Amino acid sequence: MNIIFFIWLCLFSIPSYAYLGPGMGGGVIAAIIGFFIAILLGLWGILYFPLKRALKRRKRKKNSQ
Repeated sequence: MNIIFFIWLCLFSIPSYAYLGPGMGGGVIAAIIGFFIAILLGLWGILYFPLKRALKRRKRKKNSQ
């Protein structure tokens, strides 16, 4: 039932004649870039800090011998 309604909406839509100014495009671009940077920083935090801790532990172990 939902698929039929969605197809009906796509086929029989009414034009809205709305204006989206240039500021809207800048906001969309900023949101997309921010989304990808957040993903990259999350991966960086997940991968980097445990490796950093392991390397410190390894260096301390090497210095104590």
